[in-house]
Amino acid sequence: MSIKVASLTKKYGEQVAVNHISFELNKGEIVGFLGPNGAGKSTTMKMITGYLPPTDGKAVVCGFDIETHPMEVRKRVGYLPEANPLYNEMYVREYLEFSAGIHKMKNAQPQIEKIIAMTGLNKEVHKKIGMLSKGYKQRVGLAQAMLHNPEVLILDEPTSGLDPNQLVEIRDLIKEIGKEKTVLLSTHIMQEVQAMCSRAIIISNGNIVADDKIDNLQHVNKQEKVLIVSFENEVDTTLFKKLRLAQKIESLENKRWRIRANNPEELRKEVMKWALDNDLYITSLQTETQSLEEVFRSLTTSK
Repeated sequence: MSIKVASLTKKYGEQVAVNHISFELNKGEIVGFLGPNGAGKSTTMKMITGYLPPTDGKAVVCGFDIETHPMEVRKRVGYLPEANPLYNEMYVREYLEFSAGIHKMKNAQPQIEKIIAMTGLNKEVHKKIGMLSKGYKQRVGLAQAMLHNPEVLILDEPTSGLDPNQLVEIRDLIKEIGKEKTVLLSTHIMQEVQAMCSRAIIISNGNIVADDKIDNLQHVNKQEKVLIVSFENEVDTTLFKKLRLAQKIESLENKRWRIRANNPEELRKEVMKWALDNDLYITSLQTETQSLEEVFRSLTTSK
């Protein structure tokens, strides 16, 4: 278990920023940590990394408690905060050498060069950080987070400020890193979560409102009772009257039909037999899902 959070709580006076949340992350997982602004994402990340003490509850990283063994936790965590504080007067390589010194890394130069290449900073190493674009500053922040080869990466808005090409490169890098490490990342870009993460934790008003695989989250809604069926040829609409379980049938474009029923799995079986009996060739048959953005809105918008 790389990260274990149990009833973690943070209060500021009477205000509860994080309210007794619990979750676990294993090695090799890339998990999206989602929520509206002010939901408690950054506060939770700061507590896990040891930068902010919890009011109650506990968090354990790679077997070490964040309160009793904070330095052991920090050795094993790479952290990219949302603000991404950098020394603008330092050159890129100089800053990474400085960071290596903080981590007391021995023979750090090969690792520095490796990280520079991994994050695509080769062409910018001769510049001062203050001269870089926001996207390249974000790369420098990511480079320092990965420099000491941590077991866990906590990334707060890691793709902020990147152009589309840079975004794809960093996304691929995070996916590659996630094969060997545990990655917890927050972002407001739902497409990035779907592209990088197998699982998402959604927090709202300091409470976890969902924690599941992306595919499962997209099926937890009323649209779970809907099948989308595509046919090779046009279908005689009178044939649909033979579908006993269908409650509502809607025509879509490109020979596609939306069929609603209380029991989609039984309907799926009926549709397959019905198509066979009527010499209809089905090219696609799938359950309709919500987009992750729709799921997010439904779980975090006050009714």
